[in-house]
Amino acid sequence: MLSWMAWTWPTAALFIGIFSAIGLLAFIEVRKPGGAERKGVLGLTTTRGDRLFIALLGSTYIFLAWLGFTDAQLWTPLGLALCWGTFCFWKV
Repeated sequence: MLSWMAWTWPTAALFIGIFSAIGLLAFIEVRKPGGAERKGVLGLTTTRGDRLFIALLGSTYIFLAWLGFTDAQLWTPLGLALCWGTFCFWKV
Protein backbone atom coordinates (compact mmCIF):
# COMPACT_ATOMS: atom_id res chain seq x y z
CA MET A 1 0.00 0.00 0.00
CA LEU A 2 2.79 2.47 0.86
CA SER A 3 5.37 0.98 -1.48
CA TRP A 4 5.55 4.18 -3.54
CA MET A 5 7.76 5.72 -0.86
CA ALA A 6 10.72 4.24 0.95
CA TRP A 7 9.36 4.56 4.49
CA THR A 8 11.97 4.11 7.17
CA TRP A 9 11.71 4.35 10.95
CA PRO A 10 13.44 7.77 11.05
CA THR A 11 11.03 9.10 8.42
CA ALA A 12 8.05 7.75 10.33
CA ALA A 13 9.41 9.20 13.58
CA LEU A 14 9.75 12.63 11.94
CA PHE A 15 6.14 12.63 10.73
CA ILE A 16 4.85 11.23 14.02
CA GLY A 17 6.75 13.95 15.88
CA ILE A 18 5.39 16.76 13.70
CA PHE A 19 1.79 15.51 13.89
CA SER A 20 2.15 14.96 17.64
CA ALA A 21 3.36 18.54 18.08
CA ILE A 22 0.41 19.84 16.07
CA GLY A 23 -1.95 17.66 18.11
CA LEU A 24 -0.43 18.92 21.36
CA LEU A 25 -0.84 22.53 20.23
CA ALA A 26 -4.48 21.83 19.30
CA PHE A 27 -5.07 20.29 22.74
CA ILE A 28 -3.49 23.28 24.46
CA GLU A 29 -5.55 25.66 22.30
CA VAL A 30 -8.78 23.91 23.36
CA ARG A 31 -7.81 24.10 27.04
CA LYS A 32 -6.44 27.65 26.91
CA PRO A 33 -7.73 29.54 23.84
CA GLY A 34 -6.06 32.63 22.46
CA GLY A 35 -2.75 31.37 21.14
CA ALA A 36 -0.68 33.04 23.90
CA GLU A 37 0.50 35.93 21.71
CA ARG A 38 3.71 37.63 22.73
CA LYS A 39 6.45 39.79 21.28
CA GLY A 40 9.85 38.14 21.35
CA VAL A 41 13.47 39.03 20.71
CA LEU A 42 13.02 38.98 16.93
CA GLY A 43 10.42 41.76 17.21
CA LEU A 44 7.60 39.56 15.97
CA THR A 45 4.24 39.08 17.67
CA THR A 46 3.82 35.30 17.55
CA THR A 47 1.42 32.63 18.73
CA ARG A 48 2.29 29.07 19.71
CA GLY A 49 1.61 27.89 16.15
CA ASP A 50 3.85 30.59 14.70
CA ARG A 51 6.65 29.57 17.05
CA LEU A 52 6.23 25.90 16.04
CA PHE A 53 6.44 26.88 12.37
CA ILE A 54 9.56 29.02 12.94
CA ALA A 55 11.16 26.19 14.94
CA LEU A 56 10.41 23.57 12.25
CA LEU A 57 11.57 25.84 9.43
CA GLY A 58 14.80 26.74 11.24
CA SER A 59 15.44 23.08 12.07
CA THR A 60 15.04 22.19 8.40
CA TYR A 61 17.62 24.81 7.44
CA ILE A 62 20.01 23.56 10.13
CA PHE A 63 19.82 20.00 8.78
CA LEU A 64 20.09 21.07 5.12
CA ALA A 65 23.13 23.24 5.86
CA TRP A 66 24.71 20.40 7.81
CA LEU A 67 24.11 17.94 4.97
CA GLY A 68 25.41 20.47 2.43
CA PHE A 69 28.65 21.29 4.21
CA THR A 70 29.70 18.07 5.92
CA ASP A 71 29.39 14.30 5.80
CA ALA A 72 29.42 13.88 9.59
CA GLN A 73 26.65 12.13 11.47
CA LEU A 74 23.39 13.91 12.18
CA TRP A 75 23.57 13.98 16.00
CA THR A 76 25.09 17.46 16.09
CA PRO A 77 22.41 19.14 13.94
CA LEU A 78 19.77 17.29 15.96
CA GLY A 79 21.14 18.90 19.11
CA LEU A 80 21.31 22.28 17.37
CA ALA A 81 17.73 21.89 16.12
CA LEU A 82 16.49 21.01 19.62
CA CYS A 83 18.28 24.06 21.01
CA TRP A 84 16.76 26.21 18.25
CA GLY A 85 13.26 24.85 18.98
CA THR A 86 13.70 25.54 22.69
CA PHE A 87 14.89 29.06 21.89
CA CYS A 88 11.89 29.64 19.60
CA PHE A 89 9.34 28.63 22.21
CA TRP A 90 11.17 30.44 25.00
CA LYS A 91 12.25 33.75 23.44
CA VAL A 92 10.65 34.26 20.02
